[in-house]
Formats: sequence, C-alpha cells, structure tokens
Amino acid sequence: MPVPAAFTTFIAFDFGMKRTGVAVGNRLMRSATPQGSIHAEGNARFDGVAAKLKEWQPDAIVIGVPYHPDGAPHENTARAKKFGRQLQGRFGLQVFEVDERYSTTEAIASGAKDADAASACIILEQFLRNLP
Repeated sequence: MPVPAAFTTFIAFDFGMKRTGVAVGNRLMRSATPQGSIHAEGNARFDGVAAKLKEWQPDAIVIGVPYHPDGAPHENTARAKKFGRQLQGRFGLQVFEVDERYSTTEAIASGAKDADAASACIILEQFLRNLP
C-alpha cells in the first residue's frame, strides 16, 4: 500500500506481550528516535499508546511484524498483526507493517539500554528508508 506524500511524521511500535517499544521519526530526515517502552499488557497497553499518540500527533503508525528467519509466520506474527488492526480501529490512523526480523537482535548488539525502543527505532528507520 503506497504511503501518501502528505504523511510526514510516523510513530513506530515494536509489539511485545509485556513491553512495547516506541520510536518516532519523519520523512524529511528519514531518521527515528527511540521514545522508551510501554510496560503494560492487554488493554492497559492502549493507555500508553494513546499518550504517545497525543504527545507526537503522527500522521500514521508503523508496526514491526516478526517472522521466522525463513519468512514463515509464528504466534507473534498473528499477535503483532492483530495489534496493528486494533491500533487502526481505536485511533483511526493508517497502520503500515514492516518485517522486523532481527531488529531486536540488532538493538541488543548495539548495546541499547532499552532494546524494545531501539528495535522500534530500527523498524521505523527501515520503513523510512524505503519511502519514495
């Protein structure tokens, strides 16, 4: 699905069952900045999401969707996709999915203090690099 040129500011979420990493970025700089993690489960997670959306006022949301190294889906693939659908339904923003294989491994290898937020940053920068 093409990304409208008017969309300039994005927020990314690296979904996890206990923690969800957050990053923000923009089309102009094609870079992202980690914004910490939301430490909540189930519906409580959406309170943290709502606060981040209010703070940053993004044009759209980017979520990381995990796959096995061979590209096959697994349990968390379905969970992340469901999270994306819930975000779109609750907040009315367009949601873009990014294959997040190895983003957490990369974040940990870089020595990130908050691997979930760093992973969200990696996911968002990958998305921004691929915009026309």
